[in-house]
Amino acid sequence: MIKQAKKGFTLIELMIVVAIIGILAAIAIPNFIKFQARSKQSEVKANLKAVYTAQKAYMQEKDAYSDSIDDIGFSPERGNRYAYYVGGTSSCRSRAGAGEASNDGATCITVDTFRHTGAEADPDPAFTEVGMATVSGTQIFTAAASGNIDNDSVLDQWSISSESRASGGASTAATAKDTGVCAAENNPAGAPCQDQNDV
Repeated sequence: MIKQAKKGFTLIELMIVVAIIGILAAIAIPNFIKFQARSKQSEVKANLKAVYTAQKAYMQEKDAYSDSIDDIGFSPERGNRYAYYVGGTSSCRSRAGAGEASNDGATCITVDTFRHTGAEADPDPAFTEVGMATVSGTQIFTAAASGNIDNDSVLDQWSISSESRASGGASTAATAKDTGVCAAENNPAGAPCQDQNDV
């Protein structure tokens, strides 16, 4: 009888395969986490554009902007990761329970802590002045959103205004367009810009 040699992988070959898988995972996992966090930012962009549209519609009808979310008819879908500020934090509508708390004249909506347990309901909106203002006889509004999308100490903060603004941390308008960060020179009216990046 002829004995057949059994073929298989050597220990070295197995260790090389494990090392390759480890290297690929070390590259892929951080990129996946960053991509996931960026996808969460699509919520704030859509909702701030909805605030802008609601304020413009209210302005056409009443000839003024409003700092009440009820007046303009703004109510983001449940499960929001950001708190939205139309007129400051004096009276926020809470989303801590299964139902939405009624709060007539509310000027902001908190993070949905019923769905996102452990999230901070009302992150600090002090990064921008929200609400109504009159500049050169023209009424303008600024709305803002603040949230913590990757559970660290830095907040993701966005704003939108009825007027073009010259502020922000991006060095050029082209950089701002690519990154979403507010440009140092001009940010067009109705375009959400990122005041602080949490990703």
